[in-house]
Amino acid sequence: MPYDTITFALTDRIATITVNRPDKLNALNDRVIAELGEAIDSARANPEVGGVLLTGAGRAFVAGADIVELEQHGAVSAKALAQRGQDVFRRFETSPKPTIAAVNGFALGGGCELAMACHIRIASESAKFGQPEVKLGLLPGYGGTQRLPRLVGKGRALQLLLTGEMIDAAEAYRIGLVNRIVPAGDLLSAATTMLQSILANGPLAVAHCIEAVNRGYDVTLDEALALEATAFGLLAATADKREGTRAFVEKRAAKFSGA
Repeated sequence: MPYDTITFALTDRIATITVNRPDKLNALNDRVIAELGEAIDSARANPEVGGVLLTGAGRAFVAGADIVELEQHGAVSAKALAQRGQDVFRRFETSPKPTIAAVNGFALGGGCELAMACHIRIASESAKFGQPEVKLGLLPGYGGTQRLPRLVGKGRALQLLLTGEMIDAAEAYRIGLVNRIVPAGDLLSAATTMLQSILANGPLAVAHCIEAVNRGYDVTLDEALALEATAFGLLAATADKREGTRAFVEKRAAKFSGA
């Protein structure tokens, strides 16, 4: 499928989605949001895709919303815009296939929110993060007020949200916003290596891990444990479980089929 604002490439079961508006620092507008939705839907539906790597072209991951477009919105259209973005980002978050954000530069506003919607975040040493919406008289609209405190805690999240300050990769790692920092030249290879290590595992097990964390995070511990036990039982009946346990006993690499 041809895209105008992103690129989509599939190599060795990894779909690489690149936001490709480097002259605008990959700012999010309606077209980018729509194409990101089309791309993640395509990746989730394609049996040849095992995981997704998301990054940006040039010196930014995504530097935020397209302010020129944003300026035109009033109350009703802005709410609809937020809901469209939330829906697309949620598709990355709930994907049964692992999603990794390779944050190569500025991840501000909607860019930080997009990275947070991915399951794992790897940042280059030059990456910058922030939610500066209050400087525009706004608040994050694509999930930032909800995902940020879940990742870094309420106090740190409120500091970032209320000051609009920008932090570097080292601080983002310290507070738990990113999983790993690597030199800029190693970013895509590091993200690819991590995805490959995930894809070597049972795909059904990976999908159920993602679902158990997502569904269990905001319910009581007893409800979450029940979800986990159900998933454990379902996986125990799969061919992948039989292959995985047999391979362990036979001291060989497992060959999972996703069944």
